Amino acid sequence: MPDLRKWGIGSIEALLILVIAAMVVGLGATTSTFLTLPNLFDLLNQSAVNIIFAAGLLVVLIAGGIDISFAVGASVVQYLSALTVMRLGGGDWALGFLVAAGFGCLLGAINATIIYHFRIVSIVVTIATFNVFFGGLMFLTGGVSIYDLPDWWMNRVSLVSFKTSSGVAELALPVAVMAVMVVATWFLLRRTTIGRQLYAMGDNPEAARRVGVNMGAMHYVAFGWLGMMAGIAGLMQAHYVQEVVPNALYGRELDVLAAVVLGGARLGGGRGTILGAILGVLLTAITANGLNLLGISPYAFKMIIGAIILIAITLSSDGLAKLVGSRFTLPRAKVSS
Repeated sequence: MPDLRKWGIGSIEALLILVIAAMVVGLGATTSTFLTLPNLFDLLNQSAVNIIFAAGLLVVLIAGGIDISFAVGASVVQYLSALTVMRLGGGDWALGFLVAAGFGCLLGAINATIIYHFRIVSIVVTIATFNVFFGGLMFLTGGVSIYDLPDWWMNRVSLVSFKTSSGVAELALPVAVMAVMVVATWFLLRRTTIGRQLYAMGDNPEAARRVGVNMGAMHYVAFGWLGMMAGIAGLMQAHYVQEVVPNALYGRELDVLAAVVLGGARLGGGRGTILGAILGVLLTAITANGLNLLGISPYAFKMIIGAIILIAITLSSDGLAKLVGSRFTLPRAKVSS
């Protein structure tokens, strides 16, 4: 039997591949449209934004944190980017990516600053910023969408497009951007010293601190990277749907979180792979698509997502303790003893 680890495929990734293969065969046999190219390409187009989100969230989870504000943060970035590029005369894709990434990093840095300098548990901070970002966006915009965007943003960019007997099959720009972001995240985690430090911080914060890891810098790297990914994902979402809608990404955070932990990322930190995150997103996307094609209520998908998160928290090694802040309380307990 070939050693799959040489290809970066561990036991979790191998299991996910088998489950996805079984679902594809099952849905192909029970529905007439699942295995058509238009449906498969649409599935990939619609998953591209979530995979970009997942790549960023994976970095935060590996570092031992958690962030549920990134999806609404992406909506904020959409609005700020649209207003900025229009104020600058329209710009182009280069300016769009630069502005979106910059605003995204800024929102991520806000989370990192509060979490690190005020020593507040990340899930508590991001629950707060989730509401601040979304509430502020809806209050200031009145929930009004933006349709008048620059031409470069509105013109659909197709990588591949051809007609089939079941319709037009098209791969859009977000798929190419997703591939670049995935490679960049893989390089950060697997080929840089920063990546090794992120794993070390998530696995054992105190040991990482003692060997000289700059904990503050790692917080900014992790949350800044997720913010950048969220900003770029927001840009791609607006390009794909041809408008900026303030609540379009609301609710994505739990879907992405479930997918990433399903892919093997540990809520306690220190574990996770980019391949596992991608497979997790694809599995959840195939599940949602399959339920839709079979005519099953979408609420069933929400039940599945909730179960995945609950099981992940339960099974994660000391993950629940870290989520409620034991990393800050244990040192004090030792002193008092």
